[in-house]
Amino acid sequence: MIRHPSRPLLTGEERRVKQSASEFSLGELAKLLNARLAGDPSVVIRSLGAIDRALSDQITHLSSPSYRHHLPATRSAAVLLRETDLDACPTNALIVADPYLAFAKVSQLFYQPDGLPVGIHPSATVHTSARIAPDAAIGPHVMIGADTTIASGVRIHAGVAVGERCVIGAGTELRARAVLYSDVHLGARCIVHSGAVIGGDGFGFAPDQKGHLHAIAQLGGVSIGDDVSIGCNTAIDRGAIDDTVIEDGVKIDNLVQIGHNCRIGAHSVLCGMVGLAGSTVIGKHCVLAGGAGCGGDKPVVLCDQVTLTAATIVTSSIDKPGVYSGSILHNTHSRWKRTALLLAKLDELLSRVRALEKSLR
Repeated sequence: MIRHPSRPLLTGEERRVKQSASEFSLGELAKLLNARLAGDPSVVIRSLGAIDRALSDQITHLSSPSYRHHLPATRSAAVLLRETDLDACPTNALIVADPYLAFAKVSQLFYQPDGLPVGIHPSATVHTSARIAPDAAIGPHVMIGADTTIASGVRIHAGVAVGERCVIGAGTELRARAVLYSDVHLGARCIVHSGAVIGGDGFGFAPDQKGHLHAIAQLGGVSIGDDVSIGCNTAIDRGAIDDTVIEDGVKIDNLVQIGHNCRIGAHSVLCGMVGLAGSTVIGKHCVLAGGAGCGGDKPVVLCDQVTLTAATIVTSSIDKPGVYSGSILHNTHSRWKRTALLLAKLDELLSRVRALEKSLR
């Protein structure tokens, strides 16, 4: 592991101090999580830790059987776990149906956002027609264009550029150097990470008789719902005529490309390096694993609750929920596995066929 000499990694104790602006008793956490407490309700939790490294005032979780061997030796103050793991727990326990979800909720209680004072930094450039809520925080060297609306509690970090006629919903956060072109509407409680570009031109060109390419003006915008997360260096192109649409609760990883006029259904997940050609439609509650892609001669439509495994390429629409795989021709995951096994044995099968043909001559 490489460490920058002037920036050593935080120790467990330093992380504990960083998180310790908030503290909760186990009794309070049990009520907040609707969990059953096995242990002392007065024990105070000051931060979170990994099950094999947690300290005596930290809470951890056991979500996967792969980590169960760490449970008997944990030094944490408490563990979020299922009833079936309670017998091996040497410390206080909060018993829940889904420890991973419970841990996510606890993590939000201890999250300390970077300091960004309310108000507009003197170095920011804000158009006179922009409407900014009094409790919004606008950081250094931010640029905000004409007729843009910034709602209550919005946090815009250093170097962000927001174009004209944008709307940024309450509680949304734009991290350093994110870019919103004109006509981007972001809902409430979204987060856009550094380097993301929303509203760039879609990739549309028309050839003439000489093969020269002429740009098609991209006249739409981007409409993003509430509680959407957009990762670093992701690009979401504006629509050619209508908007590109990202519905509520969608989570998008780093380095994702979403083409013009795509529509992503609510609560879907797009992992790193996913690529969607223009006009692709993704249903609700879909998962596209890393490197998956959609695009074909006709716009690809995925119905609700479709999962594409890593590097799967889809060139035609899918109308049945399920798990699909394949980098040549996508198929249901079970059929793809059988096909992959047959491909691995292709040389052997060919040799056998040739031997049979020879014996029949």
